[in-house]
Amino acid sequence: MGFHVVIPARLASTRLASKPLLDIHGKPMIQWVYENALKSNAESVIIATDDQSIVEVVNSFNGNVSLTRADHSNGTDRIVEVCEQQQWSDDTVIVNCQGDEPLMPFENLNQVAQLLNKYKAPMSTLHKSISATQAANPNQVKLVCAEDGKALYFSRSIMPFDRDGDQSIDYYGHIGLYAYQVGFLKTYSTLAPCSLETIEKLEQLRALYYGYNIYSQLAVKEPGTGVDTQQDLDEVRKIIQGM
Repeated sequence: MGFHVVIPARLASTRLASKPLLDIHGKPMIQWVYENALKSNAESVIIATDDQSIVEVVNSFNGNVSLTRADHSNGTDRIVEVCEQQQWSDDTVIVNCQGDEPLMPFENLNQVAQLLNKYKAPMSTLHKSISATQAANPNQVKLVCAEDGKALYFSRSIMPFDRDGDQSIDYYGHIGLYAYQVGFLKTYSTLAPCSLETIEKLEQLRALYYGYNIYSQLAVKEPGTGVDTQQDLDEVRKIIQGM
């Protein structure tokens, strides 16, 4: 099953300025993400950005980049514009890989696309096992799933909550990697933001709110640290230096 990878990248960041262009051992972060994605089974990999400086950097390493409008409220809408630019059909599968995941294993990109095809679902994603300490961190998004992998909810709060404090609980952290067909992306972009999405600041809750299923699976490879803070960046630099 074929798929395309789109990597949304924006320069503005509330916690780490110019994040996609930050240097990691001689390469901008976005180049690490792009080159990892090229190792997957994707038919093409495209970086989607609204910033000319990112376009210039991507061109400097001969990457594939699409300049999008600056008025998109989220990365999903930016991906929809890329789909329109590329004139991809509604049944084309898109994998959304975040531009701040320089350690995302390419195997996970293949996996999330295969999962979408397996369930013929509107959306698919991945998760990983996390500790109770990690589950208590609101920056680590959690999810709970049904037996078949259907996501029941995503939250920044700890869940499930051990009311009596006497249970052995498996906590799962969400990995920000999605697959969907172009047709669903177009539908999604027409849906009004919902209250849950606004409260939690989690875009995927819009799909659940309007009754669209999301299936998730344990990632075949543990993804490395995503970059949200300077501490994350320092950790990624150390990991890559030791590779």
